[in-house]
Amino acid sequence: MSTIADKPTLSTTETGAANSAELATPTGHQLPPADPLADGKTVTPAGRFAHGNETYAALVWRRFRRSTMGMIGLVLTVALILMAIFGDFFAPMDPKRAEIAFAPPDHVEFSAPDGGFSLIPFVYPIVETGEFDPVTFQPMTGPDKTNPTALGFFVPGHRYNLLGIIPANIHFFGSVDGRPIHFLGTDKFGRDILSRGIVGSQISLTIALVVVLLTTTIGTLVGIASGYIGGRLDAWVQRFVDLVLAFPQLPLYLALASLIPVTAPSPVFIAFVIGVMAVLGWAQLAREVRSKTLALARIEYVRAAVAVGSSDWRIILRHILPNVSSHLIVAVTIAIPSVVLLESFLGYLGFAVKPPLISWGLMLQDTGTFSVIGSYPWILSPVVFVLITVFAFNALGDGLRDAIDPY
Repeated sequence: MSTIADKPTLSTTETGAANSAELATPTGHQLPPADPLADGKTVTPAGRFAHGNETYAALVWRRFRRSTMGMIGLVLTVALILMAIFGDFFAPMDPKRAEIAFAPPDHVEFSAPDGGFSLIPFVYPIVETGEFDPVTFQPMTGPDKTNPTALGFFVPGHRYNLLGIIPANIHFFGSVDGRPIHFLGTDKFGRDILSRGIVGSQISLTIALVVVLLTTTIGTLVGIASGYIGGRLDAWVQRFVDLVLAFPQLPLYLALASLIPVTAPSPVFIAFVIGVMAVLGWAQLAREVRSKTLALARIEYVRAAVAVGSSDWRIILRHILPNVSSHLIVAVTIAIPSVVLLESFLGYLGFAVKPPLISWGLMLQDTGTFSVIGSYPWILSPVVFVLITVFAFNALGDGLRDAIDPY
């Protein structure tokens, strides 16, 4: 009888060959290798699948950054917020300084006055050339090559208070010699449209963010309470929501605008505008949150929490609200451009902030007559700020929606 010690020792190569022979079938086909997890070993993914233990936020970010439009919207949104916070720093001109009324936009070229190429752009003001149009006999205009203005970054200009408290006079870009420049022309009072649009983003975006914050808070509370409690409370709340949604908003805005005296302080007027928009804007979100709550209340883990005796507040805060938050994030990013459009539209109708404050809606009041638009089309430039804002937040919301809820 042979013992274990009497058996010959196989080399590594022979051991591998023996294992392969054991896995071979009578027909000669190779069987798949044994499951590595059967020995208790952990297999770590390699390559593009090796992401480790990721949180929910990391998974959302990984899906979000694959969206090209979502990333463009994120970049534009961050740029808009920075522009609103540091509006006076980015404005090349004093938004209240009056120059020539309805001055056309200046001509910018990367060419020196002698005609050669220049890395530093020059601004050439638009002046009358002394010639007349052969058809309309109107004076023709063109850039004045003899009166250039060099541009630069971080140049001195008009004084302002950074963040409202820090005195400063440095601007992100502008003329190096302090001469007035108008990239988008001037309005009827000779004020620079670009600078007013940059500074006006502070009021317009502030109104939008505050309104969305109020509508989101009210809509979330009402929707969750109505959907979770149910019964007679849900029936009465939904009938009130139907009334708010069916109420015509535009006549109410115009009627309320006539109730505010012209001499009312600007903060009072802004608070009134925010209050009216918030009162009429929460109902749709409340209905959406209610439908989400009704669906979540029937899920197994919520029923299990009820069965073990969890309080209603704990169930709402720990189970329902976190699952509704993804929908709220998307709703906020989509609601902000809607409020910006509404503020601009109401400003066009006269229901806007009062001077000396500046907003995009107030700037659009100058476009009320077709004769002005036909003669001076550059006064429509504030529309560009509104379009960029609407596109940025819509693209961001669309990318977040696909990242948060891909199914």
